Amino acid sequence: MGELVRTTERLTCVTPFAIAGIQMHISALHSNLEAMIHRIDLTVARFPWVRMIMFSELAAFGPLTRFAHAFPSEAEDTFRKAAERHGVWLLPGSMFERDAEGRIFNTASVIAPTGDVLARYRKLFPFRPYEHDVDPGEGFCVFDVPEAGRFGVSICYDMWIPETSRTLTSMGAEVILHPVLTGTIDRDIELSIARSTAAQFQCYVFDINGLAAGGVGRSCVVDPAGTVICQAAGQEEYLTVEIDFDRVRRQREVGLNGLGQVLKSFRDRKFEFDVYDRSRVRDDYLASLGPLELPSRDGPVRMAPRPGEATTRPVGEPIGDPTSGATGEPATPEGATRVVRLTG
Repeated sequence: MGELVRTTERLTCVTPFAIAGIQMHISALHSNLEAMIHRIDLTVARFPWVRMIMFSELAAFGPLTRFAHAFPSEAEDTFRKAAERHGVWLLPGSMFERDAEGRIFNTASVIAPTGDVLARYRKLFPFRPYEHDVDPGEGFCVFDVPEAGRFGVSICYDMWIPETSRTLTSMGAEVILHPVLTGTIDRDIELSIARSTAAQFQCYVFDINGLAAGGVGRSCVVDPAGTVICQAAGQEEYLTVEIDFDRVRRQREVGLNGLGQVLKSFRDRKFEFDVYDRSRVRDDYLASLGPLELPSRDGPVRMAPRPGEATTRPVGEPIGDPTSGATGEPATPEGATRVVRLTG
């Protein structure tokens, strides 16, 4: 893990590649592990052409951090054996991970058909301020499926921060696997973000939600033109989709319907985005928004100050810690295979 393996050829898709996203009921009070294994077995029996299976965020044990455990774990081993038994790629949603320092991360394992854990991705953006007890990860996850294409992993709220998808696709991801746990009224907005992400970054998006304690469902798969290929409703469903990597590559080369070539436009820009340099002070607007905390029924509504009004922070004081900015992943050389840089 963390190694960069070089190859002399670019990835080419020589066989169809089908992915199954499983939307299922999730319990918050007991393990869902047995139910997930049953659905893996059923998926392979019903759809033997499927080569990858993915579940929703926190599918195995639900959304309570009290079930956090260290990795590797018995649960991960159970998934490893299932992947090896059926010869499929497996992304079993995510689980809460507790590290040696007692920190909790929202972690997704990427398991190869050999049963090997290829990568563990820690969610970069916990749903703050609600997930205040979950720490953010620090690395991106991109992996290659031989003779198919390049995949990236993003978990739920990560996609609300478009820089995550920008980074994954700049590293060559052609499909974003996006397990989510959304049981709130903003699910409709998330579906719009999934469509926009697919079109903006010219990639497939598999946005798989759970049911009951795992969310309100409405999982979807979006193609690189932003078109919804299929969308679930509010019951258990298996979203099985055969993807076309050549379509991604062609669209990135000539644009959607011969129009915008957005990835190349970003690549060929004549400037840098100073807003990402936290060591430089541009203005006080972000600081004026106040702390990242839960709304209170009793507290006053904080309003952004009008131009010229004083803020609670002295002018000229840097926003945040200028030494703690995220370090960018180096671009993957053409023809190289990147395995995720793991943290912790």
